[in-house]
Amino acid sequence: MKFEVTPGLRRLCATVLGMEAIVVGLVTPVAIMVNKVEPAVAVTAGVGLAVLCVVVTGMLKRPWAYVAGSFLQVLAIATGFLVPAMFFLGVIFAALWITAIIVARRVEGVTSR
Repeated sequence: MKFEVTPGLRRLCATVLGMEAIVVGLVTPVAIMVNKVEPAVAVTAGVGLAVLCVVVTGMLKRPWAYVAGSFLQVLAIATGFLVPAMFFLGVIFAALWITAIIVARRVEGVTSR
């Protein structure tokens, strides 16, 4: 099965990753101030993951970027070890990521007929 990148798919997935970049970037101050995580660990996890989200968003023209985006969803869930609320938010973003892929493929399939 060939994975075809369409404009609608790119648009929806870019939206999810863009919003996710903001949320995981905000993990940094919460982890430091509320959960007393070492600043180096919090910055690496929060800001590093936010930057990765932005980079992958820019690469969404390539099929492998969707695999990378899926891996980012796992990393977002894993930030729950720093900020427990991220377990919930990470699962929400993973569900949005999967939904974006499914909905875009359905819509693009219907409009291509």
